[in-house]
Amino acid sequence: MAATPDNNSEDNYVYYNGKRLRKGFTTGTTATAASVAAIRTLLTQQPQTEVQVQAANGKTAIFEVKTTKFDQHQATCGIVKDGGDDQDATDGLLICATVTLRSDKQIILTGGPGVGVVTQKGLANDPGMPAINPTPRKVITKAARQELGAQCGAQIEISVPDGEKVAPLTYNPKLGIKGGISILGTSGVVTPMSESSWKHSISIEMNIHRQRGDTALILTPGNYGEDFLVQEMGIAPTKQVQMSNFVGYVLKESQRLGFTKLLLVGDLGKMIKVSAGIFSTHSKDADARAEIMVANLALLGDVPTAFLRKIYNCLTTVSMIDLIEAAGYQAVYQAIVDKIKQRCEKLLAHKQPHIDIDAVIFSRQHGFLAATKPLTEIEAEWA
Repeated sequence: MAATPDNNSEDNYVYYNGKRLRKGFTTGTTATAASVAAIRTLLTQQPQTEVQVQAANGKTAIFEVKTTKFDQHQATCGIVKDGGDDQDATDGLLICATVTLRSDKQIILTGGPGVGVVTQKGLANDPGMPAINPTPRKVITKAARQELGAQCGAQIEISVPDGEKVAPLTYNPKLGIKGGISILGTSGVVTPMSESSWKHSISIEMNIHRQRGDTALILTPGNYGEDFLVQEMGIAPTKQVQMSNFVGYVLKESQRLGFTKLLLVGDLGKMIKVSAGIFSTHSKDADARAEIMVANLALLGDVPTAFLRKIYNCLTTVSMIDLIEAAGYQAVYQAIVDKIKQRCEKLLAHKQPHIDIDAVIFSRQHGFLAATKPLTEIEAEWA
């Protein structure tokens, strides 16, 4: 269990959608604590009950030492990762450090069982290295040096007993990190519901595609878009990245990274917002689906006001589509998908490189709705 000197301090909490959520600590801070505990155990030949360390941002963390094993030559300590109120697959994992003293002054940090191995370019570590990111690596090494003094060295192996089992629940498979989880954390502190870490993960995935030489990328809001891409369009997801609700952020990242061609594939419920220039599509940020649909139907020119009122009173886009299909106003889909293209290109118009953008919208209940050019042409381009 991790804590701080004043666990009731407001600094240890964040407010999200009106809820008070407790902050936690990253796998990097937990691994630092395990390393310090193991070094102290080895040097003193006494088990440690708790250990205090500093996270990367300077915040103090006190951890209970969960497991200890040692002899005169080696010590292993395990500490449970406490992610606070964040919904993280690594929360509750035992993070272990095994320390062996060296006759030289070097501190060598390695990854053991349950720590993933990098296999692709574009990440912070080169292929073949353990997935211990630069900031945790620096913090662990600094803390170890403080414990060991200037004249002593050590071999430190970080391991996670259940890391390989949990890894499929993390972002690692998409990033080409195999065999376990990553030891992460730029600040050392986990902020529940943090969008910045999510965005950062998407950027890393996009950068991997660029490092491969890709200049074209397919963006989907989530699993439904990916399923439609594969099952209905027959396109392998090898050049696909899930952008979640961060449409504007991902579009700008695409331009920053140098992509020149994008295809957006998504359910109408999400993508209709983009057609109106709403680039953060989470319902907490904006939900004008009915208003957008009514406006586009009205612009067709021959839709009765009574029908527009029915659309406006719909609670879901699925119910809107049911009415549109029955009344024969399917032309509205083409108007919406064309506006998605226009809005996205306008967002990126003032910087280089220029990006050609196409879009496909569908409904899980009704299937394909519209695309910015013939679907067969898009499928042929991206096959």
